[in-house]
Amino acid sequence: MRSIRAAAVGAVTLSLVLAASACGGGSATGGGSNDSPKTLTYWASNQGAGIEVDKKVLQPELAKFEKQTGIKVKLEVVPWSDLLNRILTATTSGQGPDVLNIGNTWSASLQATGALLPWDAANFGKIGGRDRFVDSALGSTGTAGKDPAAVPLYSMAYALYYNKKIFADAGIARPPATWQELIADGKKIQAGGKQVLGAEGANVSENIHHVFVFAKQHGADFFTADGKPDFTSDGVVAAVEQYVGLMAKDKVIPAGNAEYAQNQSVSDFAKGRTAMLLWQSASANLASQGMSEDAYGIAPVPVQSGTPGSGTQVNSMVAGINLAVFKNTHNLDGATSFVKFMTSDEEQRILNKAYSSIPPVKTAQADPAFNAPANAVLKNTLATSAAALPQVADESQFETAVGTAVKELFADAAAGRPVTTASVKAKLAKAQQQMPAK
Repeated sequence: MRSIRAAAVGAVTLSLVLAASACGGGSATGGGSNDSPKTLTYWASNQGAGIEVDKKVLQPELAKFEKQTGIKVKLEVVPWSDLLNRILTATTSGQGPDVLNIGNTWSASLQATGALLPWDAANFGKIGGRDRFVDSALGSTGTAGKDPAAVPLYSMAYALYYNKKIFADAGIARPPATWQELIADGKKIQAGGKQVLGAEGANVSENIHHVFVFAKQHGADFFTADGKPDFTSDGVVAAVEQYVGLMAKDKVIPAGNAEYAQNQSVSDFAKGRTAMLLWQSASANLASQGMSEDAYGIAPVPVQSGTPGSGTQVNSMVAGINLAVFKNTHNLDGATSFVKFMTSDEEQRILNKAYSSIPPVKTAQADPAFNAPANAVLKNTLATSAAALPQVADESQFETAVGTAVKELFADAAAGRPVTTASVKAKLAKAQQQMPAK
């Protein structure tokens, strides 16, 4: 969902979501206006290593927009730990920003509230047309068959980052292509006194991203074809057990990572404490922490067997950030102009370079700057072996319920409590019970 997801999404209560759905758009007037044509409020997600980093990236671009249009943009960078609940509160009160960033996996859930401007053909026409965007990014903009609830802004994919020196010292010639290879390499790395693989066990969103990929690798999904939760199938249980088992059984994830939720695993990797990291578009974050690009390599996320990135194996979710407009904006024309500006070729090149993400706009993605080895892995993954998280109305509740179950299982593993097929299934059954009744 984002370049640097600094914290887990906060708990989303069912009552809040139901209230959001009941509000039918979050606007007393039922739509936007142009009552305040000279100002916009913009909630940006925390993409960089810190909020101040984002302000340094975004403020010069917002100044360009003001110079071009005369519209002043009031920027607030919202931490990931607060963003979803802030948005849902805004949908119930009708008092939100004009424009906001949303994690692309939330698109269908927020679409169901009715609070976001639909991007129909007419609205897409105002920003250059739907065809400007790559298909994988458009696949995470809302429920299939409906007009998108948002427009792609940044595209990302997970990759395996590995420390070249630690690998060389351990006598490992190439990054692992399968999980079994990763576990075997881990024994060599541990013999040299280093940690193997970083994780954010208390980060609900990171948890759901990884177990979703493991589930796909096991041929399973968390929802049935008609959108009903299916958290206790054999494939899902095996996927969660395997991921948590990297700590509980295989010991390649350090027990202390069960408490990580704030980029600590990225810091450990940047400081040379950990040999490998699974992360979305991490290069900018690593650079901000002083790690040279020459110090690490980037490879596709391991799979069960076969060759990663071949299109026959899933090794990432379709990660990214979308740009949405609240329907009750008081500067509808300005908000649309802002989306056009942010998705222009020039801004797409500037912003995605700054965040080491991939432009979802086709012409910007073709820029040579995005053909570096690191970006080549991410682009190929997005094009051939990434899958979109379920675009269902209950997706945000799914993230919270299952992500929390995995967090609790990591806590069990760190405490030495057994993580078994039965205990995993029990946690997932509890998570499924927390989902809205159909």
